[in-house]
Amino acid sequence: MTPVQVQRGDSPVILGLPHTGTWLPDPVRAGLNARGRVLADTDWHVERLYDGLLPGATTVRATFHRYVIDANRGPEDESLYPGQNTTGLVPLTDFDGAPIWDTPPDAAGIAARLDAFHTPYHAALRAEVARVRAKHGVAILFDCHSIRSVIPFLFDGVLPDFNIGTVGGQSCDPLIEATTLRLCQASGRSTVLNGRFKGGWTTRHYGNPAAGVHAIQMELAQSSHLETEQPPFAYDPTRAASLRATLAGLLRALADLAPALTAQETAR
Repeated sequence: MTPVQVQRGDSPVILGLPHTGTWLPDPVRAGLNARGRVLADTDWHVERLYDGLLPGATTVRATFHRYVIDANRGPEDESLYPGQNTTGLVPLTDFDGAPIWDTPPDAAGIAARLDAFHTPYHAALRAEVARVRAKHGVAILFDCHSIRSVIPFLFDGVLPDFNIGTVGGQSCDPLIEATTLRLCQASGRSTVLNGRFKGGWTTRHYGNPAAGVHAIQMELAQSSHLETEQPPFAYDPTRAASLRATLAGLLRALADLAPALTAQETAR
């Protein structure tokens, strides 16, 4: 199984999909317990949700599951949210805090997974960011995520539909942040900027507005596009239709910002 799939386009926008993969190598599957094998923490159907929304967008998608190794965590496994419950580079629990392994991976196993999965994913993403940046003068990395709307182990209450992460405004130009917030709020859906999810390692690592690379994370509540947030995690096309319309308009608007962002970069 190829660890990463890349669909190249000519748009300034790159869609990152680190958590939609469900593939497990046989030894990894054998080490998981029954709860882990449910793969509940997958970003279910996010690749379908975004499919075709922005013609010409580049897509970089991990095919492996986050329980193999999490492509949105740093290779040194530093915490993204110190002091808060979260999961690491190779999660030992699910999002409810329950163990997912009968045989957890050891340090050598984690190092092997880094080499086989995490490194190829980010090599591909880094190459596409550089290619798009060279073509357009800027690259806009839109990292696509979803999560259950109610997870007491991770956050209180019900998660908004749109959770925009810009690392407190550090990972992208203010115009990108403002445009994203405005269009999400205009949809009438619940929206928060830099709330519980401020941006994962991808957003933090690649986002460098001064160098013309703008990164933003979109964490969607799964209730916005799934029939149920429990197995079998079925996609609901009717429920997703209006969400897709909002996301399509948002991605087009971000792509349209590229010339202005390039002009800013040139003027520096």
